[in-house]
Amino acid sequence: MNTRLSISDEEIVLIGLCRLEFSEDQVIKIRTLLSSVINWTYFGSLANAHGVSALVYHNLEKLNLLTYIPGEIVVSLRGALMKSLSRNAFNIETTREVLGLLNRENIKTVLLKGMALELSVYGNEGIRQMSDVDVLIGRDQCMKAREILIENGFVSLPVKSVIHKLIISNIGKHLPSLIKNGTSVEIHHELFGDRKKILTRMMLENSYKIELKGEKVFIPQPQIFFLYLVNHLYLHEMNNESQLRLYTDLVVLIDKYRDIILNQNLLEYASLAGMNEILAWRLEPLRDLWGISFPSWINDFIDRWHDQRSIDRFVFFLKSPKGNPPLNKAWYYRHAINEIPGLHRKILFIIGDIFPTIPFMKKRYKCKSGFKTLLYYPHRLGKILYLLKR
Repeated sequence: MNTRLSISDEEIVLIGLCRLEFSEDQVIKIRTLLSSVINWTYFGSLANAHGVSALVYHNLEKLNLLTYIPGEIVVSLRGALMKSLSRNAFNIETTREVLGLLNRENIKTVLLKGMALELSVYGNEGIRQMSDVDVLIGRDQCMKAREILIENGFVSLPVKSVIHKLIISNIGKHLPSLIKNGTSVEIHHELFGDRKKILTRMMLENSYKIELKGEKVFIPQPQIFFLYLVNHLYLHEMNNESQLRLYTDLVVLIDKYRDIILNQNLLEYASLAGMNEILAWRLEPLRDLWGISFPSWINDFIDRWHDQRSIDRFVFFLKSPKGNPPLNKAWYYRHAINEIPGLHRKILFIIGDIFPTIPFMKKRYKCKSGFKTLLYYPHRLGKILYLLKR
């Protein structure tokens, strides 16, 4: 683990605990560093902000290191694990209901993100904290799946515009969230952007079947899943937020599926998706901070795309994972529009985005009066500047 960067002992310990497998040397380093930690309040708050409190408690207990931690921090971390266990159990019950409804209609459902990771690599012990249930369904069946869930008590978050309803399955990467009993379900239909449909198709076609609470469901093939999670992390960071939780997902996938993930196909798929720089910048912290050993050809790939900004940005997010104002709203807006297929759909999206529904405007601008929301419509014309700004 490279400690020459401007990273505190608290942060180094936190990174060290963000994995599932530990060598003897790693345990010794963590134990030694724990004796140097001064600001335990910062350590606890940072673990919480990065969404890894449950994992940190699990690992400290597994490695017999809890005695190094102040009692109030132990209580807080253990509480996060208990809360995560409860939440994940609740999410699993909702997922089982979703699968039951969709399986009856022969709609193939692939789990994504936290739920897929919890079941496939974390061991379903509540240590992978999550909030929503994310699934991938083919674009040709995603609207049917949405209608089935709505017919069975799931309530959709409002669509921003009536116009957007016309192109709902072509904008963004998932449909509006569906809520039931406090659990949000997101139906994804595209993962890498519309221009890389082949990788999403591969995710659907190459997934493998498991059983969850008596219902059939699919888990992504590890290599494409890994690349998707890298892309997902990249989009979070372009929105000026990031979490160790998302890097930990990459670490534990490599630990379990090293040979399946780290082969030449990884770079071929990354190139196909236009993700060479994106992948290299996320692999670099795994090598230099987590100490993951990569084959020489991956190290050459990382070094070829190296930029000091990659580590600088990682350190920034390490200290400030969330709540940072986006650095480039215009880029993010243009990126979303570029992923929409067809000029006519792009135009419809922009019109709908500038002129949303009154209910959306009330919520967005915290207005009780419908008349007052009208005063904010001229403000939204500023979105046009995003299309021109460079």
